[in-house]
Amino acid sequence: MGEKLLQINNIHAEADGKEILKGLNLTVGKGEIHIVMGPNGAGKSTLMNVIMGHPKYKITDGNIDFEGEDITNATTDVRARKGIFLSFQNPEEVAGITASDLIRSARTQAEGKPIRLMAFRKELKEKMSLLEMNESYAERDLNVGFSGGEKKKNEILQMLMLNPKLAILDETDSGLDVDAVKIVSKGISKFKDENNSLLIITHNSKILEYLKPDFVHVLLDGKIVKDGDISLMNEINTKGFVDFKKMV
Repeated sequence: MGEKLLQINNIHAEADGKEILKGLNLTVGKGEIHIVMGPNGAGKSTLMNVIMGHPKYKITDGNIDFEGEDITNATTDVRARKGIFLSFQNPEEVAGITASDLIRSARTQAEGKPIRLMAFRKELKEKMSLLEMNESYAERDLNVGFSGGEKKKNEILQMLMLNPKLAILDETDSGLDVDAVKIVSKGISKFKDENNSLLIITHNSKILEYLKPDFVHVLLDGKIVKDGDISLMNEINTKGFVDFKKMV
């Protein structure tokens, strides 16, 4: 385990009066790739939203530390400026703002200073080339008319351009064909270094064929019931989650 980046301590969280996370614990060190796997309804998306500070989800007990600072009650924008990034499973279409404008504005907020336009455009072009994206997508309304694959690539483009300390990817491989998974995986691998960490939420292992996770966690009924290495993922692929349900 590397130097601690994210520490989740005994988190209980609810939405619409229903408890979903029930004492979840998780530690992510700097430079690590963590995979959270679990069946539908286990609490994976809730975990993601709680880390990001979605106002729909209420933390009723426990705390979240990021780089040693308690962010349990911090707003989403504060968490983003501290270096937490979230890639959505189903990215929204937003008319009236381009991908380029969104990324530039977000980076200006994160860095606290104006971004030089020419240098920004050069870097954006390089990252889009890596993801095999047509440059025209940067100046189109955000995700409007994009295919599912292009929306996912656009999420990874934002991650690469913003270079967060912790990137949370929610079902990034969902709905992608084999070629798109390879391209997205290449972008994710380009992001990962000794300081940046990844928390990948998934219920299958398609994208993990191209990445090497350090830790795999099984989430069931609002708790992480098992931790392991990549062999745990292989066990899940073979047997499913049946044996783990006995641990709940």
